[in-house]
Amino acid sequence: MTTVPTVPSVALGATSDPVLRPLPEEVAALLAEVGAPLRLVAHLRCVHDVAARLLDRVGRRDPAPAVDRWAVLFGAATHDIGKTLHPGELSGPGSRHEEAGRDLLLAHGVSPHLARFAANHASWGTPGAGLEDLLVSLADKVWKNKRVAELEDLVVTELCRASGRPAWEEFLDLDEFLTAVGEEADPRLAWQAAHPVHG
Repeated sequence: MTTVPTVPSVALGATSDPVLRPLPEEVAALLAEVGAPLRLVAHLRCVHDVAARLLDRVGRRDPAPAVDRWAVLFGAATHDIGKTLHPGELSGPGSRHEEAGRDLLLAHGVSPHLARFAANHASWGTPGAGLEDLLVSLADKVWKNKRVAELEDLVVTELCRASGRPAWEEFLDLDEFLTAVGEEADPRLAWQAAHPVHG
């Protein structure tokens, strides 16, 4: 007898290939409450895992930049929640999910500080985007081995500001890490694709 996947099982269940951290339980409950498609839950879990790895790497800096770890993890775990309302954007282009996601989170009692990631994860180049916003955007790219030089440059600039290290050192360190994460993209992509867009 086969087990039918559910939002909680995709969000929280053990995985082996790839090995992924579970989403926060409160996020899993929210995704179940809004009826998030399983493909979306799988995507959010992949991005959340990469964001956690980025945070671990950034946190080993001396000095480590001041980053609200919970905000980044929550942002990564919910950044595309608006695709619940615009499921066509799960398999095709579109940006309607961005504002819709922020509004959905606000309607469920999430603070504007945390809901912002749903609206701004694709607009990382706008003035005022801080390191937390950039890390969510970066995780949303590199989980599938997509490299965006302009985004990575902005992250390097923020890391240099915190560490005082030369840009080339920060760049080489980040590049090495992102290359390693990108090389592991195929199992993540396959795991996400194994989950249905509808139902």
